[in-house]
Amino acid sequence: MSVKLCFFAFFIIFLAFSQSVFANKGRLIWSDEFNADGLPNSNKWHYEQGYVRNGEAQRYEKENSSNSRIENGFLIIESHYQPAKKPDNLWQYLFDEQPKDSYTSASLTTEHLPGFGYGRIEVRAKLPMGRGVWPAIWLVGSNIKQVGWPMCGEIDIMEYVGFEPDKIHSAIHTSNRNHRKNNAANGSLRVNNLANEFQVYSVERTAERIDFYVNDILHYSYLKEDDSAKSWPFDQPMYLIINLAIGGGWGGIKGIDNAIFPQQFVIDYVRIYE
Repeated sequence: MSVKLCFFAFFIIFLAFSQSVFANKGRLIWSDEFNADGLPNSNKWHYEQGYVRNGEAQRYEKENSSNSRIENGFLIIESHYQPAKKPDNLWQYLFDEQPKDSYTSASLTTEHLPGFGYGRIEVRAKLPMGRGVWPAIWLVGSNIKQVGWPMCGEIDIMEYVGFEPDKIHSAIHTSNRNHRKNNAANGSLRVNNLANEFQVYSVERTAERIDFYVNDILHYSYLKEDDSAKSWPFDQPMYLIINLAIGGGWGGIKGIDNAIFPQQFVIDYVRIYE
């Protein structure tokens, strides 16, 4: 076979393969490319506020550009450290409650939207680094206020804790399987250059399985065990959360390095396919 024919055959195979991969994603139904500088689009994103869960050290701020903003085509979630103010006098030092170090960050959600069903979610991002950071991209059942956690179900597309460099985690949580019972279904993957290079974190959810990908490489799958809501609450709509936590029950088990701040969780795009 001639070189031209070999090249042409290779091109046809490559084209067919690339089209099949694209076709498997389904129809794009929701996205944010973060093209307009300023605060995140309020039609697409809402915020969690205050001290929310897991004993985390940060206070989530709403509509504060220091903690969440769109800049040069990226969503930036930024955490800050504020050292505790020293007591003004000996009386204050001895008898008043001593102030503590404080941290601020942001958690963006789509809780106000109808929720997303079966399909694929892709988030291209660069992670913060350092001991104490705990960024995550995850889904929670839209019925959480009615049935509570973990009955609502949770899908962790990507979690990272700063004391484990070059390692990302994915997991599912249900009434039968969750971290409180120490039996959550989870997988992990070593990935280089998490802070310096963008990676694409994806999940595909169907009626029978949940597949987790990094840069289109499948690294963990969870197969439906049975039809009960305690085992499989994933047939219902779910909403997306992207947050940067500091410290807490997992991210802070080896302490927080205050010298690393500020830290940025940089997101290039979010795309959701039906």
